Amino acid sequence: MWPMPPRGSSPRPSAMTSRNPWNLGSGQEISIQDLAVTIAELTGFEGRIVWDTSQPNGQPRRRLDVSRAEREFGFRARTPLDEGLRKTVEWVAGTERAAAGNR
Repeated sequence: MWPMPPRGSSPRPSAMTSRNPWNLGSGQEISIQDLAVTIAELTGFEGRIVWDTSQPNGQPRRRLDVSRAEREFGFRARTPLDEGLRKTVEWVAGTERAAAGNR
């Protein structure tokens, strides 16, 4: 899938032929714990989230650098992270229901 340029503009040719990945996201920082809890709530997960305290050197927070995507083809997120997560969970659930109905 190729990223689409914003309406009324066109991507730089090098952006469309680059083999390097682009980070697409809101650029909003979130703790890994908050992200896990949010996803658990959105998916109805009722189990326990267990943190491996023997691995304290992991990244406690995450924030994508989306500047390359903006610079190369004008991508700028219009959907906040929490809304995007909710929509993604709804899409996956709908896709799974559709696939189950086609069996």
